[in-house]
Order: sequence, then structure tokens, then C-alpha cells
Amino acid sequence: MRFQEKYLIEAQYLTPGSKRRSGRLTAPGVKFIVAHDTGNPNSTAIGNVRYYQNSRNDVSASAHIFVDDSVILECIPALTDIPEKAWHVLYSVPTDDKLYGFNANDAAIGVEYCYGSAIDADEAYERYVWVMAYICDRFSLDPRTSIVGHFFLDPQRRSDPVTGLAHSRRAYEQFLRDVTEEFIACGGGKLPPLLTTTGIGGTVRTTVRLNIREGRPSTKARARVPPVEPGVELPFVAVVEGETINGNPNWYKDPQGNYFWSGGVV
Repeated sequence: MRFQEKYLIEAQYLTPGSKRRSGRLTAPGVKFIVAHDTGNPNSTAIGNVRYYQNSRNDVSASAHIFVDDSVILECIPALTDIPEKAWHVLYSVPTDDKLYGFNANDAAIGVEYCYGSAIDADEAYERYVWVMAYICDRFSLDPRTSIVGHFFLDPQRRSDPVTGLAHSRRAYEQFLRDVTEEFIACGGGKLPPLLTTTGIGGTVRTTVRLNIREGRPSTKARARVPPVEPGVELPFVAVVEGETINGNPNWYKDPQGNYFWSGGVV
């Protein structure tokens, strides 16, 4: 079934060979998506692209696509031509490599959400959700696990797209669920079953301060105190499906029957 093309994706490319658009292709192909917001209320998609073009040789920060209430506008090729790299996450931030095995600048499409009182939140949100789902279909990505917020990769510096979504009365976790629903509704490829309990075991190492949850794989379950510090090896006896965090529903079960989220370990 062909994916439903509800919206037109327009292209207004930045000048190639500039700081913002190097012209280099995504090296391993598109492996995931980073969800951003502009951080500049009431700025439009065309306004942001014009700013990028005018300052193309001043700074390198960039993104592929801007979405507002009237247009989905691509300024670095991603969907309208062979995908190129954009510089939308700091290379020094390691979380993207740990989650996906690739750096976001090399292998992810960056999509910016425009928001503000002068922008119709419902119209902008519908386009934002749809283009995320469309990217997943186009590059055979699982919408449940292939989208990550910029804030999740760089929590010390960024709050997007949480800030923009909140301004539009939306929650980040709901946004992830809406993308999956849109993917299915528009005829996206068949989704594989999520991982359920298996009889495997082993050891993983924490990459962040990680809570160990008692009784069930959920952030609502009581956490053991104190959290486990980064760099600690944790044994596990099974992998189970639990509460979805940032699109990832997989948790480890330890020998004591407690649970910890798989996104915090390698």
C-alpha cells in the first residue's frame, strides 16, 4: 500500500558548499530522526530558511526540514533528493551514538517544529506528525523507536521539541504515539512485534544515572535509592516490554526481579 501523501513537501535549498550545507551525503544512510523545535516562537518555516540562507557562511548549525501551519519546507535534501548531512546535534554529545550506533549529524534527519501564538498549533502539529511518519516509511524506520528528541540527546543544553510541543498543548510522549498512529493510518510498512520477555541473560553497563524500578518496568514503579551511577555493570536475566520512554519500550529484568530501562545502558 502506498503511503498517503497528505501534504506537499517543498524544497528551498541552502547554497551547497556553505557552512550550513556542506553537500556531503549521509554516510550510512538515514537511520533515525531527531525531533527539534525552533526555540523562536512565531518564527515561520520560510523565515527560518531565509535566516539560514542569509547566514549560511557564518555558522554551521542546520536542520533538514522546517514545519509550520502552512508548509513543510526542506532546506537540506532529505526527502526531495538524495539525503545530505545537516549539523543539528553536537558531535561531542555521545547519546545518539549509544542509542543508534551512529551520530545524528551523519545518519539522522533533523526536523524543526515552528510554534507560537501566531501559528495555528493544530495545523502545524498535524504536518509535523505526518512528516515524521512519512520519513519512517520512506527509510523503513520503526516509528516507535526511531525518533528521538533533541532534549534527550543533549539534556544539559536543549529542551526541544518539548518546549514547542508544550506551547501547542501537546506532550512529547503523546507526540511519539501520534506519529506511530499516523504511520499506520497512512499505510506505512508492517511494524515488527515489539520485544517481549526472553530467556536470555548477560551483563550491560550503565551510560547514565539509572533508576532501578521495583516490581514492574515503569517509571511509575518505586525506584531503589540511590540510582546507579554511569559505568556500572548490571546483570540481567530477561528483556521485557514495559513503559515506552522516548519510543523505546524495552527494559531489562535483573536477578532480583527489578527492572531498568534499556535506553540507559550499553
